Amino acid sequence: MALLFQKFQEAAKTLIKRPAFARDPRQLQFEADINRLFLCLSYNHLGKNADEAHAEEIIEMATKASFADQQMQVQENVHSQIKTFCKFMDEILLPNENIANDHQQARTVPQRSGLSFAVGRSDPAHNNPAAPRTRPLSQAEVSQNLKDQLGYTVNVKPSQISHKDAGQGLFLDGTVDVGAVVAFYPGVVYSPAYYRYIPGYPKVDASNPYLITRYDGNVINAQPWGCGGDNRELWNGRITRKFKPDLKAAEPEKGSERFWKLLSKPLEGYHGDNNVVIERRNPLAVAHFANHPPKGVQPNVMICPYDFPLTESNKRVYIPNVLFGNAEVNMRRFGSFWFKSGGGSRNSGSKSNVPTLKTLVLVATRPLQDEELLLNYRLSNSKRRPEWYTPVDEEEDRRRWS
Repeated sequence: MALLFQKFQEAAKTLIKRPAFARDPRQLQFEADINRLFLCLSYNHLGKNADEAHAEEIIEMATKASFADQQMQVQENVHSQIKTFCKFMDEILLPNENIANDHQQARTVPQRSGLSFAVGRSDPAHNNPAAPRTRPLSQAEVSQNLKDQLGYTVNVKPSQISHKDAGQGLFLDGTVDVGAVVAFYPGVVYSPAYYRYIPGYPKVDASNPYLITRYDGNVINAQPWGCGGDNRELWNGRITRKFKPDLKAAEPEKGSERFWKLLSKPLEGYHGDNNVVIERRNPLAVAHFANHPPKGVQPNVMICPYDFPLTESNKRVYIPNVLFGNAEVNMRRFGSFWFKSGGGSRNSGSKSNVPTLKTLVLVATRPLQDEELLLNYRLSNSKRRPEWYTPVDEEEDRRRWS
């Protein structure tokens, strides 16, 4: 298996040099990441019977398949694993068929979160979608049941990284093969049109280490999710406490930054609520606790964009994300800034008209067993980085944020 992993690593480095890959550095890195995900997820999709010959065949496929085809295959392979996960979660949490039928006509209103009580807000009745009654299991019990069914789960506990700022880490409990989806990145999804509503804007990362950005510009804020909960409930990701960025620790603002700050004051008075019934006991919804690897250690998971099809409403409860605002706003990127653009829908340029929720998952890049999950943070090398951060690949960091 170590030999196969090495072959995938070498193949990914070779394929990025092909003329067919984009010349724009940012797009080039995106295509390289999708290519690597294609290799890992395709191998995983073959199952336990996959061998070296299959690996060679997958590498050959990667040299011939277009970027669009690889991207589509990545989505399909991730979605296949998500469907299996949802099936097991239903078996764990939903009562047996007879009990479910008894409650089919008298569904319970999901319990409101303590967060909604704290802000003193009463949700209108028409915003309370019905949710089936579930078994009264704790998050820990759900996690153990998932491990029994799926073969693994993940836990949050003190990191094994020696640096004083490592804090909590994310650990795999069980065994997975390369290409396994091991965690969801939970929280509120902000499209570029709603950046100014991210708490703490414009210095959003000064007091929030749980923000992550997709290549398409969507930002996910995992801070309001925390560690999840012990209920299936109506959740909108509302944050109650004020964010006070540590401006003293931040870099001095340049003239252009001061100019754009004047044009980009944070907006208040609109909460962008999209209330959704979500299973807060999802054991895998803790990807935001994965740490960056220390110097000399390679990451063992990587970020994978996953566009969940909202038409599959029976699985929606297990996707730990809510969208902030209206998904129909179209934006165009200009340098580091986004502007509204006319025409087209959110699915412009897409082969599918199915509405999706833009999320992220963590995918194993090698076989893993009972170990800490380490994710390459790829922090921008154009800004001051924390002392604990050692680049895994400086060139990848540069391309990612070019």
